Amino acid sequence: MQFVLPRLQSVIGQKPRCYFREFWALKDVSLEIKKGETVGIIGRNGSGKSTLLQMICGTLNPTFGKVQTNGRVAALLELGSGFNPEFTGRENVYLNAAILGLSQDEIKARFDEITAFADIGDFLEQPVKSYSSGMVVRLAFAVQAMVDPDILVVDEALAVGDEKFQRKCFARLEQLKARGASILFVSHSAPTVIELCDRAFLLDSGVRLLHGKPSDVVRAYQKLLYAPTEEHRQLIQDYCAVDEAGEVARSDSVAENDLEPAKGALASFDPGLVPETTTVYPVQGAEILSIAILDQESRIVNVLHPNEAYQVQMTGRFLKDFSGVYFGVHIRSISGAVITGQRHPEEGSHIENVRAGTSFRIRFSFRMALFTGAYFIGAGIWSTEDPNCAHRIIDALMFRLSHTDKSGSFGYVDLMSSEPSLEWAEA
Repeated sequence: MQFVLPRLQSVIGQKPRCYFREFWALKDVSLEIKKGETVGIIGRNGSGKSTLLQMICGTLNPTFGKVQTNGRVAALLELGSGFNPEFTGRENVYLNAAILGLSQDEIKARFDEITAFADIGDFLEQPVKSYSSGMVVRLAFAVQAMVDPDILVVDEALAVGDEKFQRKCFARLEQLKARGASILFVSHSAPTVIELCDRAFLLDSGVRLLHGKPSDVVRAYQKLLYAPTEEHRQLIQDYCAVDEAGEVARSDSVAENDLEPAKGALASFDPGLVPETTTVYPVQGAEILSIAILDQESRIVNVLHPNEAYQVQMTGRFLKDFSGVYFGVHIRSISGAVITGQRHPEEGSHIENVRAGTSFRIRFSFRMALFTGAYFIGAGIWSTEDPNCAHRIIDALMFRLSHTDKSGSFGYVDLMSSEPSLEWAEA
């Protein structure tokens, strides 16, 4: 219709009509991924993430512009993409590896390694159509990751599978990264993007909004995700302006606390510990008025001592009636990874019939079994109703663990219960 009728209308002197609505899955999106770099791509459903990855892999061609890749590209875009459901797992390994450019001799040399990684047992000789979704992704990831690609593209596939297999996948990604492979990673898991990636890009409605440090981009994405309609457009404009400037803007600071900080010679409060990454979500029916860390004497502190007990206090008020309410607080590392968190009531339970005008004060207790370093605290109010995020503040507070004596532990958390016991035996 669009091909014929407008031409006929022009011939008879009428204004040609448009019988279609123009839609761009991606528009003016430009990015460059360096060798050995791991890049996260985040955004809401329909933002163009999967389309971008398919163009990078060559399964889609751009209408305008170009995509240039150097080296062997392996992709895990959809469960079992590239698998023939009628073929056995063994046959699909050979088929998929051949598509990736491996010769028969190369496939034979790596076959045992691939099947050992997939670990699907006798199902290797069964048709793929009889596999569970978890088994399909295990085999698909094993083939793609074990061929040593120069570029590995992963689109949400690692969300499938048990914890042991997911850890094995991430360990393999770390190996590929150490060997110089470039990894493009799409995920809705913010901690995974922050921990795994060197940089992150935020897409929305086919447009690149922001790029930079994963922790900064994730915070911006979360704020956009929960923003009311009237604030959404303004956030997009702000992010695009920031993206052109090449850095992620910092958000508003949290409201003043209603308690006094600790004072005196033995005080454990450092006024210089102020986070620059505080992100305040829109108020949507409830408002957090203050967040503070309290010691045993109910003083505000931010220089804490290892293995001592502290409380994180949050106060606020409800501006509308809510049901299905629960509160949460979390502690993040400098990289943005969630170290630990608590919610009240416990998982599966909620607080019903909270009335507008109700104020609250809630305290979460923590034993700081952390190592020396800086950490960040955020908190929020959620509901099973809409909007489900009534209010949230990320990186509301920054605190530091004071110096500890020499320890045999390392990482974030000290779980040592006693000194290691060593025994020697003569050879």
